[in-house]
Amino acid sequence: MSGFLHRVGAACAAHPWRVIGAWVAALVLALGLSSTFGGTPQDNYDTPGLASQRATDQLRAGFPEVAGADARVVLHDPDGRLDDAVVTDVSRNLGGVEYVAMVAPPRLSTDGDTALITVYYDRPVTHVGGKEALDNLVTAVDGPTRQAGVTAEFGGQVAENIQEINGMAEAIGIAAALVILLLAFGSVVAAGVPLAVALIGLGIGSAGVTLIAAVSEVSTIAPTIGTMVGLGVGIDYALLLVTRHLEGLRAGLPVREAAANATATSGTSVLFAGATVVLALMGLRLVELKSYSTTGFTTAVVVVAVVATSLTLVPALCGLAGHRLLGKKARRAMAEASDAATAPASGAQAAQAAQAQPDQRLTARWAARVGRRPLPWALGALVVLLALAAPVLDMRTWPQDAGSQSTSTTQRRAYDLIAAEFGAGANAPLLVAADLRTLPKAELGPLAEAIRSAPDVATVAEPVISSDGSTALIVAEPTVGPSDPKASALVRHLRADVLPDGAEITGWTAAFTDISALLAGQLWQVVGFVVGVSLLLLLVVFRSPLVALKAAVMNMLSIAAAYGVIVAVFQWGWGAELLGLPHAVPMSSWLPLLMFAVLFGLSMDYEVFLLSRIREDWLATGDARGSVVRGLAKTGRVITSAGLIMIAVFAGFALDPDVTVKMIGLGMAVAVLVDMTIIRMVLVPATMALLGRANWWLPGWLDRILPRLDLHGEKAGTVTLPAPRVELAKEETPAAH
Repeated sequence: MSGFLHRVGAACAAHPWRVIGAWVAALVLALGLSSTFGGTPQDNYDTPGLASQRATDQLRAGFPEVAGADARVVLHDPDGRLDDAVVTDVSRNLGGVEYVAMVAPPRLSTDGDTALITVYYDRPVTHVGGKEALDNLVTAVDGPTRQAGVTAEFGGQVAENIQEINGMAEAIGIAAALVILLLAFGSVVAAGVPLAVALIGLGIGSAGVTLIAAVSEVSTIAPTIGTMVGLGVGIDYALLLVTRHLEGLRAGLPVREAAANATATSGTSVLFAGATVVLALMGLRLVELKSYSTTGFTTAVVVVAVVATSLTLVPALCGLAGHRLLGKKARRAMAEASDAATAPASGAQAAQAAQAQPDQRLTARWAARVGRRPLPWALGALVVLLALAAPVLDMRTWPQDAGSQSTSTTQRRAYDLIAAEFGAGANAPLLVAADLRTLPKAELGPLAEAIRSAPDVATVAEPVISSDGSTALIVAEPTVGPSDPKASALVRHLRADVLPDGAEITGWTAAFTDISALLAGQLWQVVGFVVGVSLLLLLVVFRSPLVALKAAVMNMLSIAAAYGVIVAVFQWGWGAELLGLPHAVPMSSWLPLLMFAVLFGLSMDYEVFLLSRIREDWLATGDARGSVVRGLAKTGRVITSAGLIMIAVFAGFALDPDVTVKMIGLGMAVAVLVDMTIIRMVLVPATMALLGRANWWLPGWLDRILPRLDLHGEKAGTVTLPAPRVELAKEETPAAH
């Protein structure tokens, strides 16, 4: 593997303009195809087998005029009673909107200052045009309302099915990444390489997501997740390669050889780290909610794109930039050595080049200190992680609805107006579908009365029978909003104690109750798949059962800590207002699944980067504890820089108006912070010191059946760089086990 990557790196560095031109052409082609043939992401909550889906299918058959998507237009006159002419004009205009099959009679509030108009389409929400459909509604309403000074807000499936992308989160992440890269490299050229590579890979991958949306159902959140993950890992992968390339230059390697050496060694880590992320994302394919399960596939497309660009475009740009990647001070130091640019450094020069930087010495001293008393440090870290994860025990999940969104969105403003004027339950009425082939018509009246007598029911409308006489519809409004625990409890109560055979309940609240239970039940399937596949991959890469198992356990601890912080911030409300939310909200039902798959893969990135350098040193020296110290010293700066970049990117998305994106951004930022501090700086050196040589124990029978991968370039003809000289006090020097 590393031999092949060595040849790839050398070829790309030798012909940089060809590689750069090929990737620019690929980007232009991908963007062109995306703009011409790309589709629009849409959420589709249809899930065969759920009770709410059976009721929905029954209503679609009996009431085809309301079988498609819906939109809710809320008109409000803050100065007094609405003019009837305005309401009439708006209703008439809405009837002429594309794909609208029926406009329900307006519902007026008690004081007459608000009107609720429900619009029904003749097709599902995935086929009404996305943002264009909302724009059509705005256009239809704008004339009459603007002239009368009436406020119009929009809710329902059409408005809530659109993911607004303003680019602010991406801009924040890129700006922060540039600052961190400048501080890490001290060179504008070196800082620009990871950004350029990541943006090209992200552009191609994002275009691929749009093309997939043209032929498959893709969730509205998929492009945001793809951008978030792609930008973070793209910069990190390129950062790792550039750092290893610079090590080669400082050690006196020629530019082309340094690029090939970096691609053969760190490139192998990038390849396996990317593979781990992709395999973890494939776990989302186990989710039965199709539009969300495709999020794993679409995000994996972006990751593959950034891995491909990193492994080829980085050596090309490094070959083109030459020694300009080094800072001015480093170039001056190399210029003083007459043969530094043409041959490997002499012994004295190599020692000087290999001299550990202050941050390396600091990291090494810290690792040695932890290694001297590993058990207390490990227990202390475990206590901190468990404390962060403790709120998970109180976690409640619920698919995010308009009531959870920021007040800056029209969906949330429509939700609040409906709740204030018509009651919270009016935002998500319960729809009871009765199959009149099973349930006699005479039982409809008693059924409506039984529903009316149930707790937390505000109103129940008279039963309506379909034109073909096959189906009856009973509409009930709860006293609470859809995300209130009492709403889902009401659904369960009606199903268990009120509804007879032949009657099923649907509507957003019932559908979300079913979806939340479905996703919670499938979480452990995804966890089992992701952990199992990752364990196998790590076992093949590092040839150590203990290292693989330990990495998996640490990843799950960091993910649990991230879950706990999300519960505390969003569900308990500890800081929700700082993120633009006026009140506490439950965790999105989709979040545990998505975060586990993404974070397990991303956490493995740092494990692969760090453990690769530790194992490389272990193979060279046989010093179990010293290899941990030196491995941490070598990777300290790059992993810290990579982690800070990830945190900056994810934190930027925590400012997104969408509450689910906020949760994902904050949760992933917390997980990365835990990984780069508690995990890397405490648990890794502590546990590896406790295990000593057992870290690399491998049973003979397993050694014989595992494939052998050249992870560190032993067979690639790479140049082994001298290890940094870390000066420790005598009592701090770790003893070999």
